Amino acid sequence: MSKLEQVLILEPSGELKFKGPFTEVVTSNLKLNNPTDKRVCFKVKTTAPRRYCVRPNSGVVEPSSSINVSVMLQPFDYDPQEKNKHKFMVQSMFAPEGGIDNETMVNMVSDKMWKDADQTQLMDSKLKCVFELPPEALQNDLDAAKEAKEVAAVPPVKPNIPKPSPEAKRPVTQDDGLRQRKATPSDNQTFTTEFAPVAQRSAIPPVLYLLAALILGFILGKFIL
Repeated sequence: MSKLEQVLILEPSGELKFKGPFTEVVTSNLKLNNPTDKRVCFKVKTTAPRRYCVRPNSGVVEPSSSINVSVMLQPFDYDPQEKNKHKFMVQSMFAPEGGIDNETMVNMVSDKMWKDADQTQLMDSKLKCVFELPPEALQNDLDAAKEAKEVAAVPPVKPNIPKPSPEAKRPVTQDDGLRQRKATPSDNQTFTTEFAPVAQRSAIPPVLYLLAALILGFILGKFIL
């Protein structure tokens, strides 16, 4: 059996648009029009119930009247590169016949009522969600995404370590050790250089001996005379 055609007229009919930025709650309004002469029960469903708040999410549309439904998108981190797959469905059916007041009718529109309903009498309309950003905000997001990709694409900088020279790679031999010892001053040479002023005093003692001999000869000469 073919499915019944939706009697409610939805405005908008195919898309629910949400305009960002999405740093706070964004609301999109859905209007349900009932052009018939009968009461119509409705229920709003979504593929992402944790992301939206719908008021009212169910109820009754009186004959030749309409009702406004507020669909509120909760704040989230928007990624323009991520494809949005959220959808909504408005399910409806004619209300039971009889003299039932509005309050009682609303109470009847419960989950149990929809489960017990004849599935062949249900009608539905589907809408997809569209996220929109102001041009400047969209450009900023695209620039940020592009910059992040460029940073990720830059290869890590390798440290510039100089290559060892051929001399450094050649193993040290015994001849090298001998040449190194010859080039380095010995301990004796170092001490000799440091104590060089001491060697100049060795030329003074002969003069003192001569003066002492003259004085001694002079004294002895006086005693002899």
